[in-house]
Amino acid sequence: MASTSAEIIAFLLTISGWVLVSSTLPTDYWKVSTIDGTVITTATFWANLWKTCVTDSTGVSNCKDFPSMLALDGYIQACRGLMISAVCLGFFGAIFGLVGMKCTKVGGSDQTKAKIACLAGLIFILSGLCSMTSCSLYANRITSEFFDPSFVAQKYELGAALFIGWAGASLCIIGGSIFCFSIAENSNSPRRGYAYNGATSVMSSRTKVHNSVPDKTPPKHFDKNAYV
Repeated sequence: MASTSAEIIAFLLTISGWVLVSSTLPTDYWKVSTIDGTVITTATFWANLWKTCVTDSTGVSNCKDFPSMLALDGYIQACRGLMISAVCLGFFGAIFGLVGMKCTKVGGSDQTKAKIACLAGLIFILSGLCSMTSCSLYANRITSEFFDPSFVAQKYELGAALFIGWAGASLCIIGGSIFCFSIAENSNSPRRGYAYNGATSVMSSRTKVHNSVPDKTPPKHFDKNAYV
């Protein structure tokens, strides 16, 4: 029962993390323009993995998609690939997780289901690592430009999408680790033992048969002279 409850908790954690990771992909605010050193702010610049936008003081936004994927910076291409990989891995991890859970009726024996659940855990851990690497790489670029005194272009701060991505990656890694421990719990579960009484010897079997057969020898009759 404890293992089943742990698998249910792990599945809920991983699905929640996968949903958060998937939601960061179309989120707008991966980075937002900083107001450090600005007296009057007339516009706000923000960008994500697909476009860059500017919002004026009236709330009107003008966006421009990145013109060419091959002309993008290397870190944006890497972040795109890692985030798409994280979403795809989470999808397959959810399928294997459903099959490998003990509360479902598919997947075969308990040992087979434990192996499938462990595989789902590894997939979710890999998905979380991809998401965390992508968000960390993007955040590293923002912070390096922010603290670089020779960088004179527009500086940015960390957007809300990065924190959502980190939270989702953490949930995927934690839930995947619980799935991986399920195979260890299954292997340590007690097995039913069978008592072995040993082979019955030939003499004991013959004795039992001899004792079980009633003695049908007719009684002996003695003559009167035998008592004299």
